[in-house]
Amino acid sequence: MNLPPAAIGAAVAEIETPALVIDLDAFERNIAKMAEFARTAGVRVRPHAKTHKCAAIARRQILAGAVGLCVQKVGEAEALVRGGVTDVLVSNEVVGERKLRRLAGLAREAKVALCFDAPEQVDAAARVAKEEGVELGALVEIEVGMERCGIAPGRDAAALARRIADAPNLKFRGLQAYHGRAQHLPTYQERAQAIAYAIDAVNETLAAFAADKLSCEIIGGAGTGTFTFEAASGVYNELQVGSYVFMDTDYARIGGKNGGRYTEFEHSLFVLSSVISVPAADRAIVDAGLKSYSAEKGPPWVHGRDGIEVVGVSDEHGKLKVAAEAAPPRIGEQVWLIPGHCDPTVNLHEWYVGVRNGRVEALWPIEARGASI
Repeated sequence: MNLPPAAIGAAVAEIETPALVIDLDAFERNIAKMAEFARTAGVRVRPHAKTHKCAAIARRQILAGAVGLCVQKVGEAEALVRGGVTDVLVSNEVVGERKLRRLAGLAREAKVALCFDAPEQVDAAARVAKEEGVELGALVEIEVGMERCGIAPGRDAAALARRIADAPNLKFRGLQAYHGRAQHLPTYQERAQAIAYAIDAVNETLAAFAADKLSCEIIGGAGTGTFTFEAASGVYNELQVGSYVFMDTDYARIGGKNGGRYTEFEHSLFVLSSVISVPAADRAIVDAGLKSYSAEKGPPWVHGRDGIEVVGVSDEHGKLKVAAEAAPPRIGEQVWLIPGHCDPTVNLHEWYVGVRNGRVEALWPIEARGASI
């Protein structure tokens, strides 16, 4: 890894840019708010680490009450277990002998589970787990409107669950029912309708499980855009929320319950940049471009500066448009950018710089950065 862009105790003005910065006060409030919501609703939180990819953050979520973490990749699971996380769910299908053996190796140190939507996946995982002498937890993933992975709900899902329950060295633990497409639907009503469909699919599947005397320890899903619906369903018991710790502009655009913008959580993640050129009165250039933030959800928003917006991005540069009435930025001035999509933005950095009261308080490595396998 490269050296961090700052030292503990340094002033924010001393942070080398571009840097991935966490406002620790907002970050901690976000974690506490989700934890309190879950306690009040009577559900568990299993946050998704694909957002932050960081064991230090995972440990803080667990201290706040999370039962474990979700990941999407075996490499992410490895990074978290090495960092002290003892309960990990790969909320995805894992295919390939080497990946399954890596996952089985983790099961000697932690409780590990993964998802299935086909019989051949079950057979392969059971064989590897038996050969490695470990037990792997297993969830059936059903299609709930995402149109990605997932077996059909109901009888087909129950047949797969029975295959898991009868397989050696696999423990059937429940149901994966995540509706990712619902998270960013523009209105509260659209999201509610989408999750109502998912709940129907879960109930159909649970009825089929009951007919075969199969019980579910975990009924997991939900995301930052819909978690209130799943929690109120009386069906879901684990929330796999991820982006709530940071937020991004994509979530800031969706509608809230009363018609305004979604404001459940605060922006706590920023790409700190510096102005490196002011070639015209209405234009300035910062040192953070596509290698510092994801732009597939649009350019980042400028935080705390009215009349300035990012209007163009390239590999190493961001172009700012400065309105006539705005205070013009100066060369060397720091500009705080809110990324459009936090997950892939995080994947571009090696360190979080946690700041509070104008000083650097924490430096956390992003251990699972680049963990794509």
